[in-house]
Amino acid sequence: MTHQTLAQRLQAARHWAFDQALPLWLERGVDRSVGGFVEALTFEGEDAALPYKRVRVTGRQIYVFCHAATLGWREGLAAAEAGARFLAEKAWTDRGFVRRLSRDGQVIDPVIDLYDNAFCLLGFAWLYKATGEAWALDWAKRTVSAVKAGQTHPAGGYWHDDTRQGHRQQNPHMHWIEAALVAADASGDSVFLDEAHIVARLFEDKFFDGATLAEFFADDWSRVAGDAGRTSEP
Repeated sequence: MTHQTLAQRLQAARHWAFDQALPLWLERGVDRSVGGFVEALTFEGEDAALPYKRVRVTGRQIYVFCHAATLGWREGLAAAEAGARFLAEKAWTDRGFVRRLSRDGQVIDPVIDLYDNAFCLLGFAWLYKATGEAWALDWAKRTVSAVKAGQTHPAGGYWHDDTRQGHRQQNPHMHWIEAALVAADASGDSVFLDEAHIVARLFEDKFFDGATLAEFFADDWSRVAGDAGRTSEP
């Protein structure tokens, strides 16, 4: 194996990302028939024709194309904007974004999930960061407002979804703070920084015990017993 300098490795990674991966997903990952993005590609790089679209995947794809645009690859920016409008038109309710759509954009899983809404917030925040479009920032704020109105838990933080079944979860809060920090950085709006502070305090007071970062909790943020209580997804 030949020795590669760090600069050569970075150049190879950039070539793969900007000349291979991103063009492939722009060509074959965008659903140009009904909007949004296809759920998955086969190993041959073709549409896997899955009959659903997870809202979290749409938010992630918006993020990817927008982040690439801020690094100079702007070819996917129009697809990111179209994907964001698809989310707003098809996946939004007055309670937040639903979890899953059919291939043609019909709601098939109406659960409002903090994890999915975190990635919607991430997508709109990055779209605003890449374009400065006011409507993208407006949707980021609407996402925060809906989550606060419908998912706020009396013991702090948020329910993981609106079924309110099962253990409370750290992981969606991690993605929420990630998205809130991007939105705060891009906009300077304190509403997003306030959200980041909510999760940071939970990390300090509940999630991290000085040695491990737990994943599953009871309603009062005490760690659940057994294997679930020992699960860690840092």
